Amino acid sequence: MLRPPGLEPIEYLLLGHITLDHTPEGARLGGTALYSALTACALGQRVGLVTAWGEELPLPVHPNLQVVNLSAEVSTTFRLDYGPEGRRLTLLARAAELDYYHIPELWRAAALVHLGPVAGEVNTGILSRFEPTQVCLTPQGWLRGWDAEGTVHPADWLEADYALRRCRAAALSRQDLPAQRLDAFALAAPLLAVTDGPRPGTIYVDGEELSFTPPAAAEIDPTGAGDIFAAAFFIRLQAGAAPLEAAEFASRLAADSIGRIGLAGIPQSNLSFEAR
Repeated sequence: MLRPPGLEPIEYLLLGHITLDHTPEGARLGGTALYSALTACALGQRVGLVTAWGEELPLPVHPNLQVVNLSAEVSTTFRLDYGPEGRRLTLLARAAELDYYHIPELWRAAALVHLGPVAGEVNTGILSRFEPTQVCLTPQGWLRGWDAEGTVHPADWLEADYALRRCRAAALSRQDLPAQRLDAFALAAPLLAVTDGPRPGTIYVDGEELSFTPPAAAEIDPTGAGDIFAAAFFIRLQAGAAPLEAAEFASRLAADSIGRIGLAGIPQSNLSFEAR
């Protein structure tokens, strides 16, 4: 797996499972890694995605995207149910875990390394192999557990302090973050962005709390909005933007995405950084 033929250098490396999501409208591809990878592609990044999935559905093609698939008999599979209390997840299957040795050597020097687990599948030991200035995290998948029936529930992330101190920035939703851990997460991470759907989000940096408000948007499907936010936020930081500017830009893309269904919410490739 270290030297698959035909690979090209990349700028943005992503690790995480492409998922198969069973929704009321039918099966579709999902996962932080896919939403963030396609967003990064649309924003002009050369992207390499390391994943494990079963290829049950066709993968979107983008000229900026290269995928190394470890293969799996079945993808990490979720059932998504929506109700008055929001989204409920059931884990139906889980593909193989991802580790450092799965990353092609050519891709290990990527300027931005994004770890985006959905079901704890990314080994946090990977962090020791990269400079903290390279690494950004979306910890959602490390904050999930599931019971014998697959019902997903919040779980304690035992490696949180170590992982957050070994990254440049992290982004997650307030719905995924245990309220009692917010202060600890904010102290550990050099830069933490916490989104809250249509409500104002917060950036924690250098002892400061900065607020940003997403633009109003009619919601059709919120799936993937947080992943779109994260990729755009990390890319803008990498480009030298101040954290608040990066968050405001990312929140516009995320708000725009919820008016479309699934991967159709990904920004268009001709969208510039100055989009309003």
